Amino acid sequence: MYEAILNLHSYWAYLVLIILIIAVVNAIVKSVGGKEYSAKDFRIALFTLIVSHIQLLIGIVLYFVSPRFAVFSELGMGGVMKDAVNRLYLVEHPIVNIAVVALITIGYSKHKKKLTSAPKLKTIAIFYTIALVLLLSRIPWDAWLS
Repeated sequence: MYEAILNLHSYWAYLVLIILIIAVVNAIVKSVGGKEYSAKDFRIALFTLIVSHIQLLIGIVLYFVSPRFAVFSELGMGGVMKDAVNRLYLVEHPIVNIAVVALITIGYSKHKKKLTSAPKLKTIAIFYTIALVLLLSRIPWDAWLS
């Protein structure tokens, strides 16, 4: 079960990363270009929100079925924080990615309240870009690309 959830989490992450990059680039290009907000932009932002929430749910399940979770009882929080690999997988990656999903959710919610195109696109661009930078900072690249 662990391997299946790990594979799902890893492959779904590609989808999250691709759609988040598309959403960020789309919002920035349209914002800088002075273009109008359209139904396509709404769908891209919504799809980003949906896939990121699904990834979060998969990640929560993975967190608790992972053999790494037992490290907490073996080493305690102090031991986990002293080991860079365990700290990444058990503390940094989950906390930062929860913040990523929160930023996407806040950006999506705030953009819906704006009445004109420029503020809608700017809100998506700001919140989704910050989320993308945070997401890229906490991906375990050595495990993900191998």
